[in-house]
Amino acid sequence: MREFFSSKSNRLWMVLSGLFISNALVAEFMGVKLFSLERTFGFSEVQWTLLGQSGLSFTLTAGVLLWPVVFVMTDIINEYFGRRGVRMLSYLTAGLVAYGFLMLFMAIQLDPAEFWRTAHIKPSWTPEQQEAMRAQVADYNAAYAVVFGQSMWIIVGSLVAFLVAQIVDVGVFHRIKAATGEKKIWLRATGSTLVSQFLDSFIVVFIALHIGQQLPFMQVLAISVMSYLYKAAMAVALTPVIYGVHAWIDRYLGESLATEMKTAAQK
Repeated sequence: MREFFSSKSNRLWMVLSGLFISNALVAEFMGVKLFSLERTFGFSEVQWTLLGQSGLSFTLTAGVLLWPVVFVMTDIINEYFGRRGVRMLSYLTAGLVAYGFLMLFMAIQLDPAEFWRTAHIKPSWTPEQQEAMRAQVADYNAAYAVVFGQSMWIIVGSLVAFLVAQIVDVGVFHRIKAATGEKKIWLRATGSTLVSQFLDSFIVVFIALHIGQQLPFMQVLAISVMSYLYKAAMAVALTPVIYGVHAWIDRYLGESLATEMKTAAQK
C-alpha cells in the first residue's frame, strides 16, 4: 500500500480523478438554478433572434460555473491516462450522479419535523425580519423538494449528454493527437471540447425540453446554440489554463515519466 501512494502517477491519478468526480457531482446538483449571465454582470439581456426564435438570452444553469473545470480535467486525464482512464471515470461519475439523485429522491419522501419550517429564523431577528423570512419561504419541505427534486427528464438528459460528450471528447482528442503528435495541445484539448460540448448542449436540452416538455424543435435548437456559445467561449478562454496544468504536471512527474505516461495513454 505504501508503494501505491509513493508512486507519482498514482498520486496524480487520485488528485485528477477526485477533482473530476467532485466537480461533476456538484455541477449536476447546483445546476437546478437558472441564472441570467447578462444581468449577473450588470448588462441587459441580449434578446437575440435565432432560427426564427426571438427573445433569446444567455439563461444558463449554475452548473456552467463548474463544468469548464470538468472539461479541463477530461483533457488532462486523457493526455496522461488515455481513453480507458477517461471512460472509467465517466461511467463511475454517471453512476454516482444517479446514486446521488436516488438518495435525494428518498430524502424528499421523509416526513419533515414540525419545527423545521422556522428552524432558520434567528431569535435575535426583529418580528419584521422574521415575518419577511416566513413570507419568502413558507414551507421549507416544499422548497427542498423543488430545489433537489429535478424532473426525471432533466436527470436522464443530463446523464446521457454527459456520457455522450465524454466519449466523443476522448475520440476526437486522440484522433487529433495521432495526427499532430505532442504539438498543438490547444488543438486537441480545445478542439475536442468544442465538438463534445456542442453535442452536450443539444442532447440535454433536447431530452429535457423537447421530449420532456414538448417544446418545439426549433426553439430547443436555438436554446442549445445559446448555451453552446457560452461553453465554446469558456473552452477557448481556458486554453492557457490547460497549458499551465500540463507544465505543472510535467515538472511534477519529471520528463521521463511524463513522456512514458503520454506514450502509454495513446495505446
